[in-house]
Amino acid sequence: MKKNKKSEKTNEERIVRIYSLAESHFGEVRFVGLKYQNKIGWIAKIQFDSYDSLIADAENPTDALRKLKNRIKKIIQRYNTV
Repeated sequence: MKKNKKSEKTNEERIVRIYSLAESHFGEVRFVGLKYQNKIGWIAKIQFDSYDSLIADAENPTDALRKLKNRIKKIIQRYNTV
């Protein structure tokens, strides 16, 4: 019997996806990063050259990156509807 294995995305792949998504819409991206702070938890951050940075936080790194990606998608969606 064969088991279907879902390929799990790594956080590195998520960061690359966020970078390419933001770069295609906003232009120049300085960095997309992930770090841990004791009081807050995991923080995902993207910094642009010509815009302010965006931040999302969560209890684990995967959720922080997902929240950041969803936030970027919402901004792009709002921009495209105007």
